Amino acid sequence: MADPMPLNESIENINVVSQDLLPTPEAIHRALPLTKAARDTVVVGRQVVENILDRKDPRVFLVVGPCSIHDLDAAREYAGRLKRLADEVKDTVFVIMRVYFEKPRTTVGWKGLINDPYMDDSFRIDEGLYKARSLLLELAEMGLPAATEALDPISPQYLQDLITWTAIGARTTESQTHREMASGLSTPVGFKNGTDGSLQVAINALHSVANPHSFLGIDGKGQCAIIRTRGNRYGHVVLRGGGGKPNYDSVSLALCERELAAADLPLNLVVDCSHSNSSKDPALQPLVLDNLVNQIQEGNRSIVGMMMESHLHWGSQKLGDDPSQLQYGVSVTDACVDWETTEKAVRDMAARLRGVLQGRLTATA
Repeated sequence: MADPMPLNESIENINVVSQDLLPTPEAIHRALPLTKAARDTVVVGRQVVENILDRKDPRVFLVVGPCSIHDLDAAREYAGRLKRLADEVKDTVFVIMRVYFEKPRTTVGWKGLINDPYMDDSFRIDEGLYKARSLLLELAEMGLPAATEALDPISPQYLQDLITWTAIGARTTESQTHREMASGLSTPVGFKNGTDGSLQVAINALHSVANPHSFLGIDGKGQCAIIRTRGNRYGHVVLRGGGGKPNYDSVSLALCERELAAADLPLNLVVDCSHSNSSKDPALQPLVLDNLVNQIQEGNRSIVGMMMESHLHWGSQKLGDDPSQLQYGVSVTDACVDWETTEKAVRDMAARLRGVLQGRLTATA
């Protein structure tokens, strides 16, 4: 008679091919430690954003950069240009580089630098985490704050100490897991409205994230742990359009302000110039930004930040079978505006808002 099959062998991990151990957050932190210069960038950057949200700083912040990071050399070149531009406009606009390593997929596709750093379906997540942290460390050491989307609830343990501002995407704003995670993040967090354009999911998220939570997670040693948070009071809405319609116009913003006031939430709005607000046409992003600047000039006091998708070169490209054939400095996810367009748009914004924002702060006080 054959030996009986272990009770759990036929019912556990039926669809799991393998389980490979990751380095712990502590191990990656030891290999790529936070330097004083990097820490200063993060601490100052977070404080600036918090002060803007608290109306202690009259500036607006701008999250700008590639839709996703896939080429570290191109990201470094972009960062060097952006740092020079950020220094030029820092009296009016606080610039934060968009550094997105994780991409949500509607069905399937490349999931970002952390998940698939070689873009060949090898899914060397262990190496992707090192590459992501290394780039963030470089940016922070050069004095450029970074923003990212928190998609996987484990990755913040590896990277969050190098992040100034965090987004929760439209697909995950309604997720309890992401709301709980955001309640413990050390950064201000922007929650996007739903993909259908609804604001209620983001408002619910803001109430949730401001409260304490307890949930399953990992600690720095990679051990499963009960994470207990105190709540994050720097949650805010990001308007990105949805349901085939934009929501950056003055009427949409007024309606959003009304809903926030009714929910007893601060009237802080960040507007994403991309996605449904530009119908995913990069040529429309500068026009959206121009409209937002007009609204501020005409007295709007709720717009505290903007987002743009921008890269070295215009548009996007498809990821084929050979990543070495990709065009340098062109997005492999959403289409972006090029550097020249970005530079002009940011300079124009700063010039038009210079001298206006201080008065807006006084009126709010």
